[in-house]
Amino acid sequence: EQPVESGGGLVQAGDSLTLSCAASGSTFGVYAMGWFRQAPGKGREFVAAIGWRGDKIEYSDSVKGRFAISRDNSQNTVALQMNSLKPEDTAVYYCAAGVDSSRLEIDYLYWGQGTQVTVSS
Repeated sequence: EQPVESGGGLVQAGDSLTLSCAASGSTFGVYAMGWFRQAPGKGREFVAAIGWRGDKIEYSDSVKGRFAISRDNSQNTVALQMNSLKPEDTAVYYCAAGVDSSRLEIDYLYWGQGTQVTVSS
């Protein structure tokens, strides 16, 4: 059930980037999915979450209006579209699967290894 992230890279401020998360297993569709990130020297923080039906979407204040989370249960994937990227968005981004859409790490059962996003100024 471990998710696998992809799509990270080095971009310039103002650019867009889409992260993807693929999860194996026939039960993907019943999990809420979340994105978290960890910047150098900082703790991991919530970015976005989406319920198993594509509802219950939440964003952190720092990305609201710039990022968009979506999922495709037929493909077992969840995406994070990131627009107007800023240097402070630089972090390792993690995908996680949980019981319900939540801002809390403790509510997620399975975590990916993370993908690096670097935004240059």
